Formats: sequence, C-alpha cells, structure tokens
Amino acid sequence: MTIVVTTPTGHVGSRVVRVLIQAGVRPRVLVRDPARLDAQTSDRVEVRVGDLTDAGFVRDATAGARTVFWVDPTPHTAEEPVETSRRTAVPLAAAARDGEVARIVFLSSVGAERRHGVGHIDGLARVEELFDASGADVLHLRCGYFFTNLLLGLDDLRRGVLTTTAGPDQPLAWVDPRDIGEVAAARLLNDGWSGRRVQAVHGPEDLTFRQVAAVLTEVLERPVRLRTVGDDDLRATLGSAGLPAKAVEGIVGMMAGTRDLVPEQSREVTTTTPTPLSAWAYACLRPLLAV
Repeated sequence: MTIVVTTPTGHVGSRVVRVLIQAGVRPRVLVRDPARLDAQTSDRVEVRVGDLTDAGFVRDATAGARTVFWVDPTPHTAEEPVETSRRTAVPLAAAARDGEVARIVFLSSVGAERRHGVGHIDGLARVEELFDASGADVLHLRCGYFFTNLLLGLDDLRRGVLTTTAGPDQPLAWVDPRDIGEVAAARLLNDGWSGRRVQAVHGPEDLTFRQVAAVLTEVLERPVRLRTVGDDDLRATLGSAGLPAKAVEGIVGMMAGTRDLVPEQSREVTTTTPTPLSAWAYACLRPLLAV
C-alpha cells in the first residue's frame, strides 16, 4: 500500500507522516525542500522532490499510489488564489480519473460547503468538486480555525493585542493542526470507507475571539486585549503591504464569509478532537513570545 503525503513538513502534514511511520508504513512524501525533513524521518520515507504547482511532477509522483493526502499549497498571497488552488489540483484529479490513484483524503475547510462567497475557501470548494468528479474514493476533511493562525499575529501579541475582523462573540471551531493530522492518518490507514465522504474536524470546543484573548492572557501571564477591525481596514492593511487585489479579497472573504456560518456537520464524537487551545498555546506560543 503506497500512501502519498503532500506538504510533509507543514503543521498537518508532518503529523500525518509521523503517525504513518509509527503505524509501520513507509509513505511517499512530495517535498520542495528535502532539507526540511529531519534525518530520522528522511530515512523512513520515500522522498520525491518537486513543486506541487508542476503538473508533470504531481502526475509522476502520484503514479502507482493507492492513496494521496492532498493539501492545497496555494498561499493566501497568490495573485489568483481561487483559480490557482483549482488549477494545482487538476493533475491529481486527472490521475484519479485515469485510475492511477484510488483514494484521496483532502484537507479542506469549514465554509467550503457554501461553494461561493468565502474568499480563498472558494478555491478549496473548486478542488472538492474536481476530486468528486474524478471517480476516486474521496474524503474531505472540513477543518476549523487552526490554532497556528495565531502565529501570524506574533508582533501584535508581543504588544498584548489579539487582532481580528471576526465578531468578538462569534463562536468558531478552533483546532490543533496536529489533531487534524491524526484524523487524516487514521483515515488514510482505514480501507473500510468508499465513495464521497465529508468529515468535519472541529477541535475540542467552539471559542469566541474574546474567549481566546482570555485563554492567552492566562497562558502568557500578561494581559491580552482584543482589537476588532473592519473589513475595509483589513483591505487597506493588506493592500499597503503590496498584496494583489484578488489575494486581498481572498483573505477578507474568508472571515467575512464565515461570520454566520453553521458548519455542515455538528459537533459530536467523530468531529471533536482533544487538544485544548491552552495546551497548544503553552507548548507552542509561549516559548515564541519569550515569557
């Protein structure tokens, strides 16, 4: 059984690789910079070096694989984020349609079920549609808001500020990417499912940004105040940083399009993962802020 893992050094992919290795599987990892793999991992995986935006590389690297874990590599700063996400997934969809790949586990997002009006998440919806039409067995992991998104605001957090465009009392599903990796690995190893499936990964609890600020205040042992900004303020900030117009709208649209979102799947045993924000923040965020 050959399992291909994309973005194997990312927050989710690295955990997928570790669990597969611990399960006795030698995964095939597609990586742009093999130096980012630690030596012990490199010895236990099959490495294919290339760029996921290179259609020829993706077709060659997935040939003969039974199962692929696909993570969209498109950065939110891309000039055409939605179209780039769709276009990058075309080679894998073609490989599945041609019978070269039998199963795909796709790292998607809550909000993709809306199909339109959710910024860059619309790109994940286009990828879902491509994979659904490929004839392969497909599982879409509809994940909540990553804890690691907080790392994008380290400078503000050093000043004791948590900035968001979300409503301060809007509950969101917050999740540790490592837990997503474990769910993904379990699904990759399980041959008992087929057809088109969707599984949400909601983390242990829904949190508002006001509650997140309170958690960080406790973990960091210093006040963290919440600062909310409007969509236009965010547009101006991103535009002044030189981001292309469609990239700006892709980022703004992700938060704006999920403000009133009720996830397609409810919170229950299969969608709830264990790691609380406080544990992640203590282990991963606190050291970075030199508390």
